[in-house]
Order: sequence, then C-alpha cells, then structure tokens
Amino acid sequence: MKVLFIDSTQPILKDRLEKAGFDCDYLPDLPVDEIIKIINKYEGIIIRSRIKLDKEILDRAVNLKFIGRVGAGMENIDVVYAESKGIKCYNSPEGNRDAVGEHALGMLLALFNNLCIANMEVRRGIWQREANRGLEIKGKTIGIIGYGNMGSAFAQRLKGFEAKVIAYDKYKTGFGSDFGSEVQLDAIFKESDVLSLHVPLTKETEFMINSGFLAKFKKPIYLINTARGKVVKTRDLVSALKTGKVLGAALDVLEYEQSSFEEIHQQKSNPDFKYLIQSNKVVLSPHIAGWTHESNIKLATYLTDKIIKDFG
Repeated sequence: MKVLFIDSTQPILKDRLEKAGFDCDYLPDLPVDEIIKIINKYEGIIIRSRIKLDKEILDRAVNLKFIGRVGAGMENIDVVYAESKGIKCYNSPEGNRDAVGEHALGMLLALFNNLCIANMEVRRGIWQREANRGLEIKGKTIGIIGYGNMGSAFAQRLKGFEAKVIAYDKYKTGFGSDFGSEVQLDAIFKESDVLSLHVPLTKETEFMINSGFLAKFKKPIYLINTARGKVVKTRDLVSALKTGKVLGAALDVLEYEQSSFEEIHQQKSNPDFKYLIQSNKVVLSPHIAGWTHESNIKLATYLTDKIIKDFG
C-alpha cells in the first residue's frame, strides 16, 4: 500500500511501516495544492495538524483506505465523511496520555505555589516569601470533565496528593475507580475547587466554558486547560478572573492558535490576550502538554500498531 506523509513525524513511524511492506512517501512540506493533485495515488495518509482533510480533499482521494492522525484530536479530519466512504481513521491518544497527565499536574503545582512568579522575582533580586505563600493540593476537590486517556491519566497522577477527584464524562459510564469518582455534571459545579478539561474539540464542546458555564460553580475555582483552546471562551475567562470567579488559570492551549497549533494568530491589540500574558493569576505554555520526547515515540508506535494490525 502506498502511504503519503503530509506532516513531519517521528522516523520510527515510517521505518516500521516500510518494514511491514508499506511504500511510504515522506513529503511533510508539500503545498496543499500539490497534495490534492497526487492524493489519488495513495491508499494511506499520515497527518498531524498541518491541513484539514475535508470533503473536497477526501473526494480526490479515490483510493484511500486509511488516515492516521499522529496525536489525539481528530478535528482536522472530516471523520464522518471519511468513514462514510469506507476510510478507516486512526489516532493515538494512548501515546501522549502520560505526558498530558504530568503536564496538567505540573501546571497545577506551578499555579498553587506561585512558581512562575517567584522564579522571575528571585532572578530580579526580589525575595518575597509571604506574598508567594502557596496552596496544597491535599484536601482540594479536583473536577475533571472528560475521562478518556488524558483525564484518567491526570486522575491517576493525583492519587498520591490525597485530593478528592471527581469526574464527569457525557459519553462514558462505569469508570469510577480508586483514582476518581464518577459523578454527574451538577456535582462538578457544586464541589470543585479545581476544574481540569480533557475533552476533544467538537461542535458540542466549542466554547463550552463560557460565562454561563462558569456562573454555575458554587465556589471560585482554578481552571486547567490542556485540551483545545477553543473549548474555552477567552473573553469570558478573563472576565471571571477579574471578578474572582476564577482564581487562577493554567492554559496549555489558547483560543488564538492557528489550526496547525504551531503558532498563534497576531494578538497585539487583543485586550483579553494582553490580560492573560500580563496576569500573575495565569500560567501559560505553548501547546506542549503532550509534547515530550517519550510521547513522540509512543504516538508513532501506537499508531503504527493499529495500521499494521488492519492493513499489514
């Protein structure tokens, strides 16, 4: 089977596919118009987030049998349309679940212990202990929305901190364990001190976290988002940070990211973005929660396993 790589990937993916008998063309910088011209020659596509595989492109891919997404999210693939054409769609969320779980925990610790603020102050010769007195995770209630690979990995890592972990997932039941209790959304609103998001970006979850959603929480909360930027309406989050409804936010992803996730759109005049980058209540990272050296290999390995199982 001929496979086209239209994004950069860990070399192990191409190597393993070729050893299994696949004929791979690695063209991660090929312009979209050129991809459209040649896509009919291929039975497989390997992609990350560089372009969107929409109906127009999929209609040109007349011999396509599978699409492999190196990562978890599938929002850049019209999965429903692809599957209606008999095209199998694969992703590999198992590959970066550990990285995301650890990163979410790291962001929470940084937020609770003022580590980013304190680090910059000490470097400037400022030594403030009382102003940087922190909080402990122990005894807090951590609410998780989305209990798939990422949400469960975060819950697992919270186990040793003696927090109360509660989780809601609209599409799963029976997942309660020693790491966390399964609850309804009302319990998330009522009990949470911290809210961590682990949902895919869909029409249903786009801007799910808005002013109306945040108003339902009984207590002021801390917010962690390692999912997708457009799950959170930034303007509403900033308003909640200003009023104290949200006490702090740890954001690995932003509403303003370009579709490739490699850059953000120019935001010099955006007051909400300015607030985020200037606020001591906010910890930011550039969409790297699942971006470790280990996950790079695991993402490729899990994806290759699935493809070889069905087509090798």
